[in-house]
Amino acid sequence: MLQLENVVSDRGSRYAVSGGPVSGPDDIAAFLKTLKRQKKYAKATHNSWAVLQSDGAQRKNDDGESCAGNVILRMLERENVTDQIVVVTRWYGGKHLGGDRFRHVQTCVKAYFDAL
Repeated sequence: MLQLENVVSDRGSRYAVSGGPVSGPDDIAAFLKTLKRQKKYAKATHNSWAVLQSDGAQRKNDDGESCAGNVILRMLERENVTDQIVVVTRWYGGKHLGGDRFRHVQTCVKAYFDAL
């Protein structure tokens, strides 16, 4: 599991990105369970994620951060990254970020790609 913490901070909200190889729904569930064993990730406001599988299947979950899973999925498609789950974690800082939150999700995913 690759984890990058404190990728973005904005108006009190903090972002991190995690990811790793997965081959199907069981691996996805296992990855998320492992990630959330870390108390701070379990208590995060949002753990949005997406996976583009090599067989063409797409899986995503916004975890309450509207459309964040779709942003991650589109970036996976653009870079042709398959069989990798990418999870963007947000700890809400008390102020709404509006559309900036999508830019922050993109920044996190790009940081993950750069670290691969």
